[in-house]
Amino acid sequence: MKKTPYWLFVLLILLLAGLQYRLWVGDGSLAEVAELKRQIASQQGENQHLLERNRILEAEVLELKKGMETVEERARHELGMVKEGETLYQLAE
Repeated sequence: MKKTPYWLFVLLILLLAGLQYRLWVGDGSLAEVAELKRQIASQQGENQHLLERNRILEAEVLELKKGMETVEERARHELGMVKEGETLYQLAE
């Protein structure tokens, strides 16, 4: 049986170490993949939140286009406006 040269073992170990380094630390490593998955999940959650907010805003825009009742309601509550001929009574404790 022929003996395998020592340098071949060293070369194979170095090759294995290089591949392991790339697996754990280099580009596309397991840690980087896990971080990217976490970022994707976070972004998907934020996207869901923004989609819901957009749906609410779209419904509000349609409501505003549809009638003056919503405009009047917003003017009363947000701006404290009163219709002509109305009297506003504020009660203080």
